[in-house]
Amino acid sequence: MGKLVVSLDGVVIKEVQITKDKTTLGRRPYNDIVIDNLAVSGEHAVLQMVGADVFIEDLNSTNGTYINGKAIKKQLLTHNDTVEVGKYKIKYLVDESGEYEKTMIMRPGSSAPPLGSHHPSQSAHPGLIGGAGPGTAASAPSASIKVLNGAAAGREVTLTKVVTTVGKPGVQVASITRRPTGYAFAHVEGVARPSINGVPLVGDSVPLRNGDVIELAGTQMQFISR
Repeated sequence: MGKLVVSLDGVVIKEVQITKDKTTLGRRPYNDIVIDNLAVSGEHAVLQMVGADVFIEDLNSTNGTYINGKAIKKQLLTHNDTVEVGKYKIKYLVDESGEYEKTMIMRPGSSAPPLGSHHPSQSAHPGLIGGAGPGTAASAPSASIKVLNGAAAGREVTLTKVVTTVGKPGVQVASITRRPTGYAFAHVEGVARPSINGVPLVGDSVPLRNGDVIELAGTQMQFISR
């Protein structure tokens, strides 16, 4: 389970365990995490828990929400990420049982490379996922996603990470999370929701089954479970 450590000028002010589906942060007293500072908006940001994943979303705040020095709208939090709200720093910590590996972002729109060169449809997304280790979901069956259209059509990427993020950052992004019982698909970023087998995703996340066709950011991918 994750927790937030709020500090100002290096002095820890409070620690908050993330236990609810939605945890609000802001200056108003009704927020779950109250930061009484004029640089913080009344309703500044919200943290959403989807399974073992925690996303933070800026609620159109006046001064913005930053993660590791970069302004964000909505992003998946990872162990040791530092959220900056005004002059306050909020460190996100995950207990040792929730281990993650570096996530790969699919970029199916890239041109196909010569054989033997680096795969363009996979590139690390700095700061998105930190740490390493198989986690507790190692017993899940092996799986992969195969690109069905575009320049990268026919390419297959094995899902070796606990969390794999697919899509185009800033346009439409979704995550595939490995769990002990299988794989789950969740919407991360973008106004339009991704679809599975032609049906828009309803709810926060759904389990994936062998042969499911995912479509997002104009790219179709098939989930293959072995």
